[in-house]
Amino acid sequence: MDLNSCLRLAVELGASDIHLKLGQPPILRRDGDLAAMEDWAVLTEADLESALHLVGAGAPKRLEAFYETGDLDVAYQDDDLPRFRVNAFRQRGAISFAFRAIPSIVPSFSDLNLPPGLQRLGEEHRGLILVTGATGSGKTTTLAAIVDHINRTRRQHIVTVEDPIEILHSDHSCIVNQREIGIDTDDFQQALRRALRQDPDVILIGELRDMETAQTALQAAESGHLVLSTMHTIDAAETLGRMIEFFPGAKQQQVRSIMAGVLRGVVSQRLLPRTSGGRVVAVEVMIMNSRIAELIREDRTDEIAEAIAEGAFFQMQTFTQALIDRVLHGLVDKEVAANAATNRHDFLVALDQAIKRQAHENAVGDEERERLQRDADREGIPELRLAAPGEG
Repeated sequence: MDLNSCLRLAVELGASDIHLKLGQPPILRRDGDLAAMEDWAVLTEADLESALHLVGAGAPKRLEAFYETGDLDVAYQDDDLPRFRVNAFRQRGAISFAFRAIPSIVPSFSDLNLPPGLQRLGEEHRGLILVTGATGSGKTTTLAAIVDHINRTRRQHIVTVEDPIEILHSDHSCIVNQREIGIDTDDFQQALRRALRQDPDVILIGELRDMETAQTALQAAESGHLVLSTMHTIDAAETLGRMIEFFPGAKQQQVRSIMAGVLRGVVSQRLLPRTSGGRVVAVEVMIMNSRIAELIREDRTDEIAEAIAEGAFFQMQTFTQALIDRVLHGLVDKEVAANAATNRHDFLVALDQAIKRQAHENAVGDEERERLQRDADREGIPELRLAAPGEG
């Protein structure tokens, strides 16, 4: 198998992911669904071993470790191919791969159809911003859009710590130093401790995985840096709970107080099939205000969703509101949105109310346009009067 030809064709076909498995042809994920590539032979052990050495050539230590651990995480790029995030792993003694295509051009907020609250968060200069969601929900792309916005609008130093580096950032107005675990540094903890000595303004951490990385992120945010990171949580309330649970019980109240002071926002997202093909993101946006800070301090995260729903002035929106917007604009099917909702019944009730409200506003708008048209028509008719005696 020619790996580069396979990857090139997959990208041309619009695949987001490519899976390689023994005894199967290459399998693509397009618009969320898997399908085998047509006219490609099933993969042999030799094919997979060859692919392993090709993608691991740039990280020989990781390749060597694969034969001990059975896992390999690297980034791969060759010739005219875009960049790929690669995970190689053993299953039933054989090698399998999952390739994730990474965009070569960093998309903007408008390219991604993201709500205005995202740009508001992109204007922050200090504190902690978290982008969350399941694997494959587009967290990396959203985070890259925030970094790119900063990179083009400020003159600062951005340091990223990633495993592996996915989207590459050129220097625009900022200087950007991207460090990869296993190649540029040994681990997240060491890289983050060193990052604080590298005169950074913005620090991007690929993922908050444990107490050590979470603690270092909070310390960096407390010291006046802007810290960006991701978590595998589905909404703001769960994200806050997970952050607190990283720490032992004796420290949790102190961490709540710190979070209330340094957190600037949580962006939680899910990718949904678009009615016209492709996928579209639905985003919950929580932006810190005094009410949410109080809820965090007092461990009342169950009230966060209500605070977000009432935070339109601060450009916040709940996931339910995001789904309703996508349905009303015809981007997502009603049933697809209902299945993606946190609570299907509550979503359907809210959607029904939104549809009725939209219908009423449209009817009022039609009536107003008709009234204005009648007024304009009357103003355009010259006034008629009877001629006085003696007038020609």
